[in-house]
Amino acid sequence: MTTSDLVGLRIKTVRRQRGLSQAQLAHPELSDSYVSLIESGKRTPTPAVLELLAQKLDCSLSYLINGVTAEQMEDIELALGYARLALENGEVAEARTRFRELLANSNLTGLPTLRQDTEFGLALATEAAGDLDEAISILLKLREEELSPERRIEVAMVLCRAYRDSERLTEAVTVGEQMLGGSARLPWTDPLVELAATLLSAYMHRGDLLRARQFAAELLNAADALGTPRSVVAANWMASNVAYNTGHNEEALSFAERAMAVQLENGHPRSVARMRLALLQQRLKARPAEAGAVRDELRATVAEFEQTSTSTIDKARVHVELAYAEYMTGDLDKAVEHAKIGRGLVPEYGHVLGAEANLLLGRAYGSVGRSAEAAGHVASVRDWLTPLPDSRRSASTWLATAETIEELGDAEGAVEAYQRALACAGL
Repeated sequence: MTTSDLVGLRIKTVRRQRGLSQAQLAHPELSDSYVSLIESGKRTPTPAVLELLAQKLDCSLSYLINGVTAEQMEDIELALGYARLALENGEVAEARTRFRELLANSNLTGLPTLRQDTEFGLALATEAAGDLDEAISILLKLREEELSPERRIEVAMVLCRAYRDSERLTEAVTVGEQMLGGSARLPWTDPLVELAATLLSAYMHRGDLLRARQFAAELLNAADALGTPRSVVAANWMASNVAYNTGHNEEALSFAERAMAVQLENGHPRSVARMRLALLQQRLKARPAEAGAVRDELRATVAEFEQTSTSTIDKARVHVELAYAEYMTGDLDKAVEHAKIGRGLVPEYGHVLGAEANLLLGRAYGSVGRSAEAAGHVASVRDWLTPLPDSRRSASTWLATAETIEELGDAEGAVEAYQRALACAGL
């Protein structure tokens, strides 16, 4: 049924409940034939006529338009607000439950915008819980609906990110390019810059560094033209990542620090936490002499992540990075502790973070002479990496694995890992 059909049916239902004829409802302002056309869905009443009919029928205008009373609408909006607040506060499980309960409310049927808001919220909560396959399923279904331009961009951005974090890089790139490409390309806006930044990160994950560097320059120009905090943060952060991955470490830190300065003034706590972690990752690798200071900041960042709505994968990432910092500063017990926590937060196998955590465990145990345990953890890296598609990040992890295996004295195993690294790099 069309919207006009539904509005007409509600008017007819309430009129009959009130014991009124069409003529009694219509006169003196309207004709009974006009009311008949409205009730049959053949005429769409103007807002003024709808308001008049609601007064005559002694019902809410909200009910005639949406099929819910003003009180029901208020309850729905309040429930949606609580679900969003739970997500923002990092209460991911509660947020997921609240969004699901709201979607089960039959009153959402006639409220397409609020229902889409709820489904999108559920997708975000599901992503934050680490259930990327389910989040992707929700987003794909939502993408098939008629969405506002901004919501369509938001859905594409989260879908691109979920594909990227699932190591489904071809699909991530396809989603981003479909929205950004073509002759009818939209003018740059904050949401489009953020989508483009997510696409750029997918380029880097799959090793397309030339395309990434070209695209980063385009994003910086777009952000400078817009001059908004969101665009400046997104563009500078991705320019930082590209610079780092192409060996320009100090340039990378310069871009990252500019992005962080703007983010601290304008960003959501979740975004601030994610960016702080990524900046500390860059500092740890670019300036190993600062490992002690970075470790202390990462310890504080773990607590920050627990208090915000960062995803399970993000929480795993901060623990693995802290494990590296603890390893670099010589606290092997803490390194092992955080590597195990991080590994436990990612899906079993099929994720680079799990491989990285096991690799670090192998190094930590190897450095104290526990060779058997070290070899076991390094061997398990294969189980984590094998299901993944070839990518630059996988190649990097295979290379580090090969070097560790070589240090442990397994020359044959090291050769195999080196070959896997070359294959992931397309060589």
